[in-house]
Amino acid sequence: MTEFTTWDILRNLLLAARWTILLSLVSFIGGGLVGVAILFMRTARAKGLRRFAWAYIELFQGTPLLMQLFLAFFGLGLLGLDVPAWLAAGVALILWTAAFLSEIWRGCVEAIHKGQWEASSSLGMGYFQQMRHVILPQALKIAVPPTVGFSVQVVKATSLTSIIGFVELSKAGTVVTNATFLPFTVYGLVALIYFALCWPLSKSSQILERRLNVAHRNH
Repeated sequence: MTEFTTWDILRNLLLAARWTILLSLVSFIGGGLVGVAILFMRTARAKGLRRFAWAYIELFQGTPLLMQLFLAFFGLGLLGLDVPAWLAAGVALILWTAAFLSEIWRGCVEAIHKGQWEASSSLGMGYFQQMRHVILPQALKIAVPPTVGFSVQVVKATSLTSIIGFVELSKAGTVVTNATFLPFTVYGLVALIYFALCWPLSKSSQILERRLNVAHRNH
């Protein structure tokens, strides 16, 4: 029987953690881009766009991410496509992330005083000009802490992609456990790696939020 050292286990888990980090980045960046589009629709003057954005957000926030992963994996397969697990995982997490980020950002946009809208409108600005030049620059300062905070949820959500066969950190933990028969050691290390990934993001969010509150009090 092959003996596995703690270093052997940790090295394999760290190799898998690269895919967790990559998937988190793809999901967060892709979700951010889609989320901006949903935000513009959610705050648009056209009722049809607002309803579409509302339905999108309700759908992805109101259903389990696990079900969304299954639908992405098997649904794309029904179209006759050979869907790799990483593609289905990326698509599902991007759409899921977009729904939450768009709502976070909508709250930040709505936190801007209505007088800013009225003042920019009196200057003859259209909706997109108002958003680009007046509203979003102010909302961005408010949005940074909760956005960074939500990135922690994205990292943790990647663990669910193991259910469709994507080999990230939690899936690698299961594989290594089956090979070593050391579940406590393996999953203890998995938990420590997740903590090492998430704690700096969570701490950064708290620091940014405190600085934002101090800036508001000074004004």
